[in-house]
Amino acid sequence: MERTFDSWLSERVTKVKEKGLHRTDIDVNQRKRLVFSSNNYLGLARDEQLIYAAETILHQYGTGSTGSRLTTGNTRWHELLEKKLASFKQTEASLLFSSGYLANIGVLSSLPEAGDVILSDELNHASIIDGCRLSKAKTVVYQHIHMDDLERKLRDAQSHQRRFIVTDAVFSMDGDLAPLDQIMLLAKAYDAYVIVDDAHGTGVLGERGRGASEHFGVKPDVMIGTLSKAVGTEGGFVAGSKLLREFLLNHARTYIFQTALSPSICAASYVAIDLIEQGIETRKSLKLRVNEVKTRLKELGYDVKGDETPIIPVIIGGAEETVSFSKKLQDLNIFAPAIRPPTVPDGECRIRLTVTAEHSEADIIKLINAFKLIKESKVSM
Repeated sequence: MERTFDSWLSERVTKVKEKGLHRTDIDVNQRKRLVFSSNNYLGLARDEQLIYAAETILHQYGTGSTGSRLTTGNTRWHELLEKKLASFKQTEASLLFSSGYLANIGVLSSLPEAGDVILSDELNHASIIDGCRLSKAKTVVYQHIHMDDLERKLRDAQSHQRRFIVTDAVFSMDGDLAPLDQIMLLAKAYDAYVIVDDAHGTGVLGERGRGASEHFGVKPDVMIGTLSKAVGTEGGFVAGSKLLREFLLNHARTYIFQTALSPSICAASYVAIDLIEQGIETRKSLKLRVNEVKTRLKELGYDVKGDETPIIPVIIGGAEETVSFSKKLQDLNIFAPAIRPPTVPDGECRIRLTVTAEHSEADIIKLINAFKLIKESKVSM
């Protein structure tokens, strides 16, 4: 019997279901729930000032950019935002990409060359992993934030033409920080360049929200960021020297051949950066909320991970158990999806909570009470 394309796909989907790893689209609109899984850390995605900026420029320029930056897609708002981001990150220049994913792939597929080596943290984001795969350089994975292992592998890599260390600044599933101060010292000792993806640190870490570089007081060679987390819009960027910008503009295929961000998004992002730099009290308040949730969950006996970021992983264990836990939370009007392999290792499935500036004290109480009820087995399967 001839196999059809759909029958082949059905077999592959069935295997995913058998492993308890099947995913579906998420719809939270049918029932009102408190969302504790958003990356909108500062609540800027619904800020009226961003909405007004986007709406104003939307009427002037229309809904799309109409092309890549190197053809018809460049506007004054792209250039204004790049200057704003460079000032924000305290670098000479920056370059916009249409997403943080594309920024990582663009940098890693074009910057390291054949004969070079990339040393990559084992828990780096998928976009970093994919960028390394597309690179002509060799990739060596080091143990998660294990500086002794990184040093050993740097020492072994001295015969390579160039060495690049690439790491997330904040790891999105564990909420922990890469020790950038130690990484920079190792890079100096072993003549390596440092590439940092600060997607989840930008806007949250540092007094002015400039991210992990401000938090640790360091300046990596390449700083990659996203506008889709704390900034509250969408898109990605790379900040660094003017020469880095010129190089990527001429070599990063995910920049050259990708339709540019819409001007309205650039305008909203411009306003967001101003608000982030002014939002010192917002970050302090957010940190207090995060610490409260962590403390209360630990008191209830939960296995809680994470450093000083809004990401709070609560380890549940197996895939089916974690999916069941997430459904119980939804029954209690809390939306926080189960995170399963391949995103996290087997046996470390989790509920990935995120606390944002929009959450009130009453919201926090509802969250903690939901976890308490589930712990006491008062919520049925």
